[in-house]
Amino acid sequence: MESLVRQFYELPGKIIMLHDGEYLFHEGDSARYFYIVRTGQVFITKYATSGRVLSLRLAARSSIIGELPLYEDEPVYIFNAIAQSAAEVYAIEFPVLQSYLERNPHMAVNLLKIISAHMRKQHSKFRDLLLYGKKGALYSTLIWLANSYGKDVDDGILISVPLTNQELANYSATARESLNRMLSELRKADIIEYRGHLIFIKDIDFLKRSIQCENCGKEVCNIE
Repeated sequence: MESLVRQFYELPGKIIMLHDGEYLFHEGDSARYFYIVRTGQVFITKYATSGRVLSLRLAARSSIIGELPLYEDEPVYIFNAIAQSAAEVYAIEFPVLQSYLERNPHMAVNLLKIISAHMRKQHSKFRDLLLYGKKGALYSTLIWLANSYGKDVDDGILISVPLTNQELANYSATARESLNRMLSELRKADIIEYRGHLIFIKDIDFLKRSIQCENCGKEVCNIE
């Protein structure tokens, strides 16, 4: 997928630097740009009227952001994009991208492949939430994090990105109190442990069995 995204750097654009916690855009903002993450990570989130937050992605290097409104008559962003750390993105104006895609149909196909991969990831997430409830959402989130940011150490997988329990709850579409209880159960069952601020997964096969993981591969089963 990274090789497909890299080709969009041929287009004229601009580099935007983001500080930790800075918004790239808010949901409802007029959409003007298609973005590629160059460095750092960017949270993609959705806010509910109740105040709850649903985190959909943690976009990392070579991830695209803001592509969905590309061909809308009055494009607006439907999600929020917030830097999880200091980040750098490459911004391409919609008219520039549209013109390029019209002249290069193979790149339009490449973009469709990227968007289709994103849709498949989201379908998998909602499947686990609907079929297996809060635990399914948490377990799939841990598997995705392991595939995206996991390092094999000591017969387990260390997730190298520090996340607060609230951030993990946002990914799992649950309240922090429920998440704390489920994490405590996993620790008592010796499935996970904490190493500093990082989660160490000792038995990822348990998580996969619990949600009947389809083992669709890291290209699809990731949090990016």
